[in-house]
Amino acid sequence: MKIRIKFSKQGAMKFIGHLDVMRYFQKAVRRADVDIRYSEGFSPHQIMSFAAPLGVGLTSSGEYVDIEVLTTGSSREMIKHLNDEMVEGMEILSYRKLPDSAGNAMSLVAACDYTVRFRDGYESGLGLTEEEFFLAFDRFLDEGNLEVIKKTKKGERQMDLKPYIYEHAANPEGFGSVRKPAVFLKLAAGSAANIKPELVLEAFYKENGKEYPPFVFQVNREEVYAEVSDDAENGLPSFKALEEFGEDIE
Repeated sequence: MKIRIKFSKQGAMKFIGHLDVMRYFQKAVRRADVDIRYSEGFSPHQIMSFAAPLGVGLTSSGEYVDIEVLTTGSSREMIKHLNDEMVEGMEILSYRKLPDSAGNAMSLVAACDYTVRFRDGYESGLGLTEEEFFLAFDRFLDEGNLEVIKKTKKGERQMDLKPYIYEHAANPEGFGSVRKPAVFLKLAAGSAANIKPELVLEAFYKENGKEYPPFVFQVNREEVYAEVSDDAENGLPSFKALEEFGEDIE
């Protein structure tokens, strides 16, 4: 049986890298008595696949890991068992059964939602208030030069970010439970094009003749999506949150 788990990563856990998160989940699953399936062979390991690695220093309200189990309790029971083993900053949000034909989370990733705010006590360095900064940044995404040099494993290449920014919106009152000025971004992700908020911010600072200050902003990943179809009206892709591919177990 395939299971998709959604979890959040907040607080001090943002400083824990992806490999350590993987090892942490392997231990938490054992302690929660999840009847997880193991691979066969000389060195069996848990069948577990994470959707998209999260950079160190970023928080998230929507991370995903897929596992395979032999037996399972209800979604409510399993969420409680797993949360009983979670440390502060990690919380299981959903535990859903996937269809047998469902692809694994890592292969499906096509886009991610992010919110970007200033860290407490930091300023833009551009002589703008927080509200002015995010409104100017939002206008830049519509009107500015988004040609950047993107570093890859094979070197560097020039690319235009505009086709990979699917949505954006500034809000002087913030988003969600954090009521601070912020900007929302829906960006391309996955193997084809993995655009990070930092790259977009770098383009904005370059347009203003400044160097991007990497420690000024707090980035939170809100959700991870798969592409399901093309929107015939405007040529934009249509997305579905990874959580929506599964169903709760009663």
